Amino acid sequence: MQLVVPRLYAVIDPAQADGRSPLEVAGTLLAAGVRLIQFRDKLASSGELWACAQQLAVCVHQSHGIFVVNDRADIARAVDADGVHLGQEDLPVEGARHVLGPAQWIGYSTHLLEQVKEADHTSADYIAFGPVFPTASKQNPDTVVGLEGMRAARRATRKPLVAIGGITVQNARAVMEAGADSVAVIHGLVGAPDIRQRAEEFLKVLM
Repeated sequence: MQLVVPRLYAVIDPAQADGRSPLEVAGTLLAAGVRLIQFRDKLASSGELWACAQQLAVCVHQSHGIFVVNDRADIARAVDADGVHLGQEDLPVEGARHVLGPAQWIGYSTHLLEQVKEADHTSADYIAFGPVFPTASKQNPDTVVGLEGMRAARRATRKPLVAIGGITVQNARAVMEAGADSVAVIHGLVGAPDIRQRAEEFLKVLM
């Protein structure tokens, strides 16, 4: 049975959250109705990442949500996360599958159409593609793929497709119409002055 990814994919990155703790942000997102949360912290040590991810896993699961750890399959397994999200330079999909087993989610980031096609032949449960629009969430962002790129990616895979990069309340619907099953949002969500209100706005336009 193919995975069904919630339409709003929230990514918590402390570097984008204006000083708010990941746990505080997660609680606010869950209260707004968000059901899928990824934790990403490129600056934390392994110990810090584990400690924070463990707290977040408990928080998300208490609200019957889905919790994914960015990059680290070992941390995902250690905290009983629901899955891991891998980048192009992380552990290969099948390596992460060996660590996590068949039941956990594995997502895989792609930035080129050829990467989407390659990911389609792996055991990844969903494929992320982007940046769809210019983004400030990465220091060295990949080339913008645009809505046409999203349409091409949709034709290249039957796996669930998660769009990422520069997605706002204003353009989220167009991204879904271009073929995305879900939109991943980082700064546009966790960097908002009122995170709950922004999450509710996203959920409303994505219904």
